[in-house]
Amino acid sequence: MNAPTNALAKAPARYLTNAWYVAALSTEVDAQALFHRKILDTSVMIYRLADGSPVALHDRCPHRFAPLHMGKREGDEIACFYHALRFNSGGTCTHNPHGNGNIPDGAKVRAFPLLERHGFIWIWMGERTADPDLLPDFSPLEDSGPNAVGYTYMHMDANFELIIDNVMDLSHIDHVHGEIISTRGKLSPKIPKIRSTQRSISSRWEWEQQPAMLILAPFLPDPDAEARQYFDITWTPPANIQLSVGAVQGDLDFDDAMMQYDLHTATPEGQFSTHYFFATRRNHDIDNAEYNAMKIKAMHDTFEAEDGPIITGVQREMGDADFFDLNPVLMSNDVGPVRVRKLLQKLIQEELAASG
Repeated sequence: MNAPTNALAKAPARYLTNAWYVAALSTEVDAQALFHRKILDTSVMIYRLADGSPVALHDRCPHRFAPLHMGKREGDEIACFYHALRFNSGGTCTHNPHGNGNIPDGAKVRAFPLLERHGFIWIWMGERTADPDLLPDFSPLEDSGPNAVGYTYMHMDANFELIIDNVMDLSHIDHVHGEIISTRGKLSPKIPKIRSTQRSISSRWEWEQQPAMLILAPFLPDPDAEARQYFDITWTPPANIQLSVGAVQGDLDFDDAMMQYDLHTATPEGQFSTHYFFATRRNHDIDNAEYNAMKIKAMHDTFEAEDGPIITGVQREMGDADFFDLNPVLMSNDVGPVRVRKLLQKLIQEELAASG
């Protein structure tokens, strides 16, 4: 008797599925290991073929549902550790060692489309044909050489939208973070300028402070003097936030700013847990590998020690309630994150309508 077809249940409506999520840093998936991670409530296994290209399969054998990452490689194929069914990189069963060797019709594993760009491996979890054009261009991460860009990963016990809220509204810097990225109280009184398209929400702040933020001040002509600064932040679906921060002095305009280009991207593990990926590239001191390592450690520590406890505390207080159902008090600094939440829900509802 044939086993039932391995059909994945559709992800709940809380996710936009026909979109590109980061599945892993490129460096997390080496030449031999069977990497695994839960994404949108689905177990996924990622590995590299002999030619180095990554592939992703549902991390579940259709026979007894053993995790495939517990198996072993046989060339570019994966043999389940439990009963040795073997699958190729497209999820097709190629070998059954039992009985007469007949391969049941249902012996299939779903394969997920991947793209490897900008230091990340991106995965398409939806049913629609994967569209590479829906992955935004984050190529500026690669503009300044390997010692000017760094990557890190954090796991957070919170819904991914709370992480988006946190980065879209940087007025919390005045109250949460220490001296290294202090805006010296200048940001909170400012009302961000909002730009929007059908698939993006952007917020921009401009202000003056003395001295500049300490991540930039040492690289300015006069580190102790006043500087003009900006944050420019753009969300694109499903959960990417590109954040640029810069500072200038004298007659220079922002096109000539001392700046860094960051990418925050949040991939839901489940409803209340998130894979949080971060990359940062700077246009100064670009060959200093030691500075780069220190900067990544500092950013990692900052999010884990300062933002993280607040975000997870918010999650505990919210429980499983919807954000808007709790009737939050909204202020001028909430314009960006609220618009993101509403646009994301609109895109999810459109996706559901198209599939229904």
